[in-house]
Order: sequence, then structure tokens, then C-alpha cells
Amino acid sequence: MTTNRSRAERWIAPRHTAYVVLGGLVASLAAPVVWTLVGLATGLVVVVVGVAFLGLLLVLSEGLSRWHRARAEALLGVVVEAPAEPAAAGWRGWLARLGRATTWRQLAYHAFVAPTVLAVSAGLVAFCWGGGLVLASSPLWLRVSPDTALTPVFGVGCVLVAPWLARRLAALDLAIMRPMLGETRGEQLTPRVTALEQTRAGVIDAADAERRRIERDLHDGAQQRLTSLALNLGMARSTLAPDAPPQARRAIEEAHDEAKQALAELRGFVRGLHPAVLDERGLDAALSGIVARSPVPTSLHVLLAQRPPRTLEAVAYFVVSEALTNVAKHSGATSATVRVTSDARRLVVEVTDNGHGGATAGTGSGLTGLTNRVAAVDGSLAVTSPAGGPTVLRAELPCGS
Repeated sequence: MTTNRSRAERWIAPRHTAYVVLGGLVASLAAPVVWTLVGLATGLVVVVVGVAFLGLLLVLSEGLSRWHRARAEALLGVVVEAPAEPAAAGWRGWLARLGRATTWRQLAYHAFVAPTVLAVSAGLVAFCWGGGLVLASSPLWLRVSPDTALTPVFGVGCVLVAPWLARRLAALDLAIMRPMLGETRGEQLTPRVTALEQTRAGVIDAADAERRRIERDLHDGAQQRLTSLALNLGMARSTLAPDAPPQARRAIEEAHDEAKQALAELRGFVRGLHPAVLDERGLDAALSGIVARSPVPTSLHVLLAQRPPRTLEAVAYFVVSEALTNVAKHSGATSATVRVTSDARRLVVEVTDNGHGGATAGTGSGLTGLTNRVAAVDGSLAVTSPAGGPTVLRAELPCGS
């Protein structure tokens, strides 16, 4: 049974023939209705009746689209994915449909493509099968003469061509149907991209929250204990008896110095993670602390239209901190300037120094880390650093609409 069916499909192509003929028949019958509704909807669009006809047109277009997609799946086994339904319901959903490109592509298919391509395709296939069979059997009911001797041959040729033609026209219709009655590749990827952006934003927020938690734990735990240790060692050092053994005095002094150095390093590490002042007082106050601690004299200019999101504040703080560290280590600069501005769309961080230049964003672990951190929030980082300076590092962070 399976072998006979495959042979029939190969030589006769009944499914492709039915696909093309049914599509052309329905398209020919539906086209006058579609055009009538188009005319009524556009001619009376300013009144309630026009809106009603427009709604009826959309319902008809959706129904025809479902039928054509079902035709492709039932007869050819090809699934044309339907466009996603609007999130809104009721009349808001219908208004959303009017604003979607898929709605107008479907309407164009039923109004223009189906009445032409499908109707012509159905006529050609029907003629090859029907007319071919009639002409091929003409010797049975028509007296053959020299003038009609080639008629059966032409009919046989039409019958032989019909399956090939049905397959090619079915493939043509599918190639047109997929983008017009389904979703384009870009429309299919849009929800995935949106989901990935939301997931990435959640990961970034979670990472920032974890950094804040670690900063609080270190500040309230290890840093406090280390501070207490340094104070106790300092008190022990200051109260040592004059006749204390030199080895004991030296050990306490070294322990006190090491405790103070470890405390300073821990404070720097905590500030690098996520300074508490950034959450409490904002970007201006946090950057003021960085500038005050910079070994290179640095001026700070902050002009914000509104307080940026916490994630962007953390990235901006990291950019300035890392940039000034690089200025102090590598540039040979005697002065630097930090400018931070924002508007409704973006937060701009610019760090300039008068060093010897030659820095590029593609080299150096510091600049690579900056580039990755900025890119994580869809920002961009540019470095202009000609030989001899000055060096300008500019980061643009999108704030959203």
C-alpha cells in the first residue's frame, strides 16, 4: 500500500494537484469578498459602519490565513507557523492587529497574490489534467483525421507535464505563503531576543546585588574585626613598658603595621566591589571619593538630568575607578578630568588625561575589562589616545526610553 501510494505521489502528484487547485478555487471565490470589504472599509472608515466592515475584513483575513496554512499542512505536510497573537484582548487586541505588519501582509496575500498566482496556477494545473485527459482520449469519441492526429499526443504531453507543474507551482505558493501568512525570521527572533535581554538584565542585577551583599558582609564583618585588631595592637604598642623585650616590641610593631596595611587594602577592595556611598548618596558623591584618592590631580564634573539606574551607576563607577587607576599606573599624566553627563537616553562617562598616550581599547587587561563591563549593559567604549596624548576614554551607557 505504501509503495503504491509513493508511486502515485511520484507520477501523478495528487496532493500537489489538490493543493494548487483548492487554493486557486478558494482564492478566486474569496477575492471578490475581500475587495468588497476593502472598498467598504476604506470608503466608510470615518463612520461606525466603516469600522465594522474593517473588523469583518480582519476576521475574514484571519480565517483565510488559517485555512491556507491548514491546506499546506494537510496536503503537503508543511507547517507554516502562525504569527503570535497580540497580548491585549478585546478591542485593544484588534487595534494591535492593525498596527502589525503581519496583518497587512496577510491581507495583501488574499487581495493580490491569491487571486493572481493561485488562480492562474489552479487554471494551468486543471487545464493540464482535465484538458490533457480529454485530448488524450479523443480517439475514443472523435474520428481521427490528419488534422487531428496530433491531438492525442498533445493531450498525453499535458498529462505528463501536469504532476511536474503542480509540484513547481505548489513550491512557488509555499515560498510566497511562508513570509506573508507566517512570521519572518526577524519576527520569530524578536521574542527570543527580548527574553534574552530580560534574562541578561536579571543576571546583571543579581550580580550587582551579590556585590552589594559581599560589600556589606566585609564592611560589617571582616573589616570591623580587622579595625578592632589594629586598634588593640596600637594600644598594646603604645602601652609597652620601656623595659619590654626588643623582640616582643618588634613583633607588636610589625603586627600593628601589617594590620593597618591589611585594613587599607580591604577598604580599597570593598570600595572596588560596590561602595556603600553609591547607594546612599549617588554617583556624584561616590566619584568624589575616587577623585580625592587618585594620586594624579583630577577634576570632577557631574551633571545628571536624573539619577541613573543602580546598575548603570555601578558600571559608571567601575569605569571611572579603573580608568583613573590606569592613568596613575601607565599614562605618566600630571592631571586628569572626569566628566559625567546624562539625558533621557544615555549616561556618558568621559575620562581625559594629559599623559603620553598610546592606549587602545584592545590591549591591556584593564581596558579589556572596561570594554566587557560596558558591553554587558549594551553600552559602548571608545578610546582616543594618539602618541603624545592626550588620552580620552568615553563610555556611553543606554538609559532606555
